[in-house]
Amino acid sequence: MPPISVHSIQRFTIHLLALFVNFKNINHFISKPNMTFPITNKTILLISGVVVLNLLVLALAGNFNQDFDITWGDGRAKILSNGQLLTLSLDKTSGSGFKSKNQYLFGKIDMQLKLVPGNSAGTVTAYYLSSLGSTHDEIDFEFLGNLSGDPYILHTNVFTQGKGNREQQFYLWFDPTKNFHTYSILWNPQSIIFFVDGTPIREFKNLESNGIPFPKNQPMWIFSSLWDAEDWATRGGLVKTDWSLAPFTASYQNFNAQACIWASNASSCSSNSSNNSWLTQSLDSSGQARIKWVQKNYMIYNYCTDTKRFPQGLPRECSLA
Repeated sequence: MPPISVHSIQRFTIHLLALFVNFKNINHFISKPNMTFPITNKTILLISGVVVLNLLVLALAGNFNQDFDITWGDGRAKILSNGQLLTLSLDKTSGSGFKSKNQYLFGKIDMQLKLVPGNSAGTVTAYYLSSLGSTHDEIDFEFLGNLSGDPYILHTNVFTQGKGNREQQFYLWFDPTKNFHTYSILWNPQSIIFFVDGTPIREFKNLESNGIPFPKNQPMWIFSSLWDAEDWATRGGLVKTDWSLAPFTASYQNFNAQACIWASNASSCSSNSSNNSWLTQSLDSSGQARIKWVQKNYMIYNYCTDTKRFPQGLPRECSLA
């Protein structure tokens, strides 16, 4: 069965509302609170449909008990609220982490995170896709903690066949510790696109025709961890972790994967499925404009402009992308 997106269910809910509800009458009853709202078969059907659809949305949003295994941390990682919330904690003894039960070969992966608040200097919250081995592929979100009042740094990277060194770093245009925000990876045969709350911030295109490797053959797991990196994470290691503030905690919710699950050397996606639109998704002109806006206003490091780091010449993709 092809994957069903949460957004499709939400759109269907809106159409159901429009079909069964006369909005003018609703406004009439709302404006006269003492009046009794008529309970008809149509109303019961509407309420039932909305309840069922919202339950389906919750199911599609994923359940951490079903989708992930806690892999390390000796009790510092916890799955709560009947599988709807996951927390990772870090203290001076250990951090913690989890890993998806499934491997994926292409997908649109969404996760909502709320990062370590306050003085998070020296901590790193990592959320990424990766295969294993010395020639692994990897697609990284890493959130580098900072002193109270200073912004987090969002660190991104792409590894192909064991080689990374493709870092781009950003400030965020909001405080990522106050509320949950959605961080997404779109990975299809044409490109890898990083999103924050639906806004694209980075694209790594498939340039194999120019001899540049692209992750397309190695299925990857989803990993996440909260760990101590005080030797480099904040101002190059000048600012250390204040362990008197431990434990540090990051929270996760609303995992959603529209993705091709890889199992028994086969993909769950049918090549002729019309419901896997993300497999051919690319940035339109609006998306290109938004990515330029983010990179102009919030990018603080780009490996493609670091001539000191690459004195023999910038990586080839920098002149082709």
